Amino acid sequence: MAVDVHAIDGKIRAPDSRFDVVVVGAGTAGTAAAIAAARGGASVLLLDEHPVPGALIGTDVPFYFGGRATAAVQQSGRMLEQLFGANPALEQAFEVGVDVRLGTVAWGLYVNGPAMRALSEPLLGIADGEAACMVGFDRLVLATGARDVVLGFAGWSQLGVMGAQGFAALLTRYDALASRRVLVVGSDALGLETALLALAHGIAVTGIVEIADRVQGPAHLAAQVAAAGVAVFLGHTIAEARGGIDGIHGVTLSDGVRMQDVDCDTMVLAIGAIPATELLLAADAKPDDRITLIGDCADVVPPSADRLQAWASALATYAPVNTIVCQCEDVTRADLLGVQPPNYLARPERMAARSLASLQGDGPSHPDQIKRLTRAGMGQCQGRRCREQVRCLLAQADGVPLDQIPVASFRAPVRPVPLAILADWQEGADMTTGWDVWFGIPTQWTPYAAIGTPAEAEIVSGLGGNMHV
Repeated sequence: MAVDVHAIDGKIRAPDSRFDVVVVGAGTAGTAAAIAAARGGASVLLLDEHPVPGALIGTDVPFYFGGRATAAVQQSGRMLEQLFGANPALEQAFEVGVDVRLGTVAWGLYVNGPAMRALSEPLLGIADGEAACMVGFDRLVLATGARDVVLGFAGWSQLGVMGAQGFAALLTRYDALASRRVLVVGSDALGLETALLALAHGIAVTGIVEIADRVQGPAHLAAQVAAAGVAVFLGHTIAEARGGIDGIHGVTLSDGVRMQDVDCDTMVLAIGAIPATELLLAADAKPDDRITLIGDCADVVPPSADRLQAWASALATYAPVNTIVCQCEDVTRADLLGVQPPNYLARPERMAARSLASLQGDGPSHPDQIKRLTRAGMGQCQGRRCREQVRCLLAQADGVPLDQIPVASFRAPVRPVPLAILADWQEGADMTTGWDVWFGIPTQWTPYAAIGTPAEAEIVSGLGGNMHV
């Protein structure tokens, strides 16, 4: 029987450690699940990426922090203390024998499926600030929370525009929020709760902006907001966020007829939230008898397609074509709709003449295709600030319902991990031996062993190989 020497079957290393239950996310739900499993006699690993290093907070990972964190986030010891103060159950988890690892990200999930058949068991890639490793498990519990829906408008790329999840994390988990006067965008439950949270911590709320003609959230929350004297600007959209070197200092609103200026140092985008299930999506996996979702990542309901498109259209009313869509890669609306590369790359004449029209003959545009051509979504925040914007822009340009445009896919690592840390993870010798021709396409690769030998010329001339790895 012929054996493919480059096949990975049997060559994937056993996990560095193994647990009966691995819980990702040490919030209220995740910590409670870990404690319950440990009390039931299981070996349990509880991971949480918090406290997040100050450098990542500055690049809006995992939440959209919007440049409104104080210098306190640079003090790792203080951040750890804040984390325990915000969730006292962590101490109980230690007491019942849970292996608690804070400041540790789960960057990749690997399970057998259509594109993978070689695993002896599912694996979870994790990393802290010093090393990366693979963990095996019988059960995986994801308590990874939710991420904010972010839609752009004129001036939104300035400091001071942030998401509701980032706002809440800096305010309650870290006590490191620099905001003093906030304007909330969106009057759904998330927006009303965000306004009430700010008021409870002594932060002035200068208003809530809503494109509809009535408040969208629950009546009891709306009543509390009204009782607090918070202005609600119904039937309004954002014309422009005004700012300077320290970020925004005011916003111009429009009801379609008149403009109105509102002072604030922070805008909190509370249009909606989406379950943070990047690990599952990148692995092309679904919840099953081994993988369970709990907490916000199981319960949060994203905004409807109609609601999301209505917000995107309203915010685009006054947005010029040079409005940024992807902050990380500096991609504007015009760049995206023109399918242009980032501004830091050359744009030959033929490329400059390109547009979505050349792609639409194959059907509705796909965000993954646009990502590869424009780099929108390839930056450090990994698309958390632009995924929904790209979808909405493509749906509008293609003239199709938003439901027909998928969300751009995720790929591991789903969190930024330094290459030095990932590279330090050692593969077995049998895995590394043939990696340079791993895909079995000899016409594309010249093996290392052949470089500098007579076999190299034979490979190049006989097989057409023209690339060295």
